[in-house]
Amino acid sequence: MQNKIKVLRAMENITQEELAKALGVTRQTIIAIENEKYNPSLELAFKIAAYFETTIEEVFVWKES
Repeated sequence: MQNKIKVLRAMENITQEELAKALGVTRQTIIAIENEKYNPSLELAFKIAAYFETTIEEVFVWKES
């Protein structure tokens, strides 16, 4: 699943480590999500959207295969 986390982080000027700490996950988790190697749980997706004060649809882009 495509996402805009890297762009959102850049806009907020925060590191992967800072985001991971705020969300209660590891930096490796953020890296995997950004690189589209891991799809977050629904709960984590909501946390990410809430952190950036936006909607899940603004963070994640789902395309049918």
